[in-house]
Amino acid sequence: MAIFTIRTTANREDQVLDFVSSNAKKKSLEVYSLIHPHGMRGYIFIEADTREDAEQAFQGVPYARGLLRSVVNIKEIESMLEQAKTHTNIQENDIVEIISGPFKNEKAKITRIDKSKDEIIIELLEAAVPIPITIKIDAVKVIRREGQEEEDEEETSEE
Repeated sequence: MAIFTIRTTANREDQVLDFVSSNAKKKSLEVYSLIHPHGMRGYIFIEADTREDAEQAFQGVPYARGLLRSVVNIKEIESMLEQAKTHTNIQENDIVEIISGPFKNEKAKITRIDKSKDEIIIELLEAAVPIPITIKIDAVKVIRREGQEEEDEEETSEE
């Protein structure tokens, strides 16, 4: 098992990752993981049994430019890796605050969750017309659960 580097067109790494992943599944290749380190443009890493498996995985994939000759040692990329965060606490209809991107500090309601792509579809609460916006799941923090507001109001009215 080895780690290889695929050169890609800059800013197309996620598309290449998706294509390579589906290619590896279709062809039943011995590909174990695909990594696109945050902030690294033009390259993705592929962990595969053999160089042939890695080459077949990206064969015919748009925006994939080639496989670098040298094998990557895990120690070389260890600093770029972090444990994946699980976002099991995010649910549809939650009210969230956007913590990064052009809508930073805006409040929004989650309308749909796509865990396979690690994305959510939100609608901004302050917008005059609700427009669905797709953003990464880690770009928000939950500030209120659906139904929580009603419970809080009931508690205050009982006092």
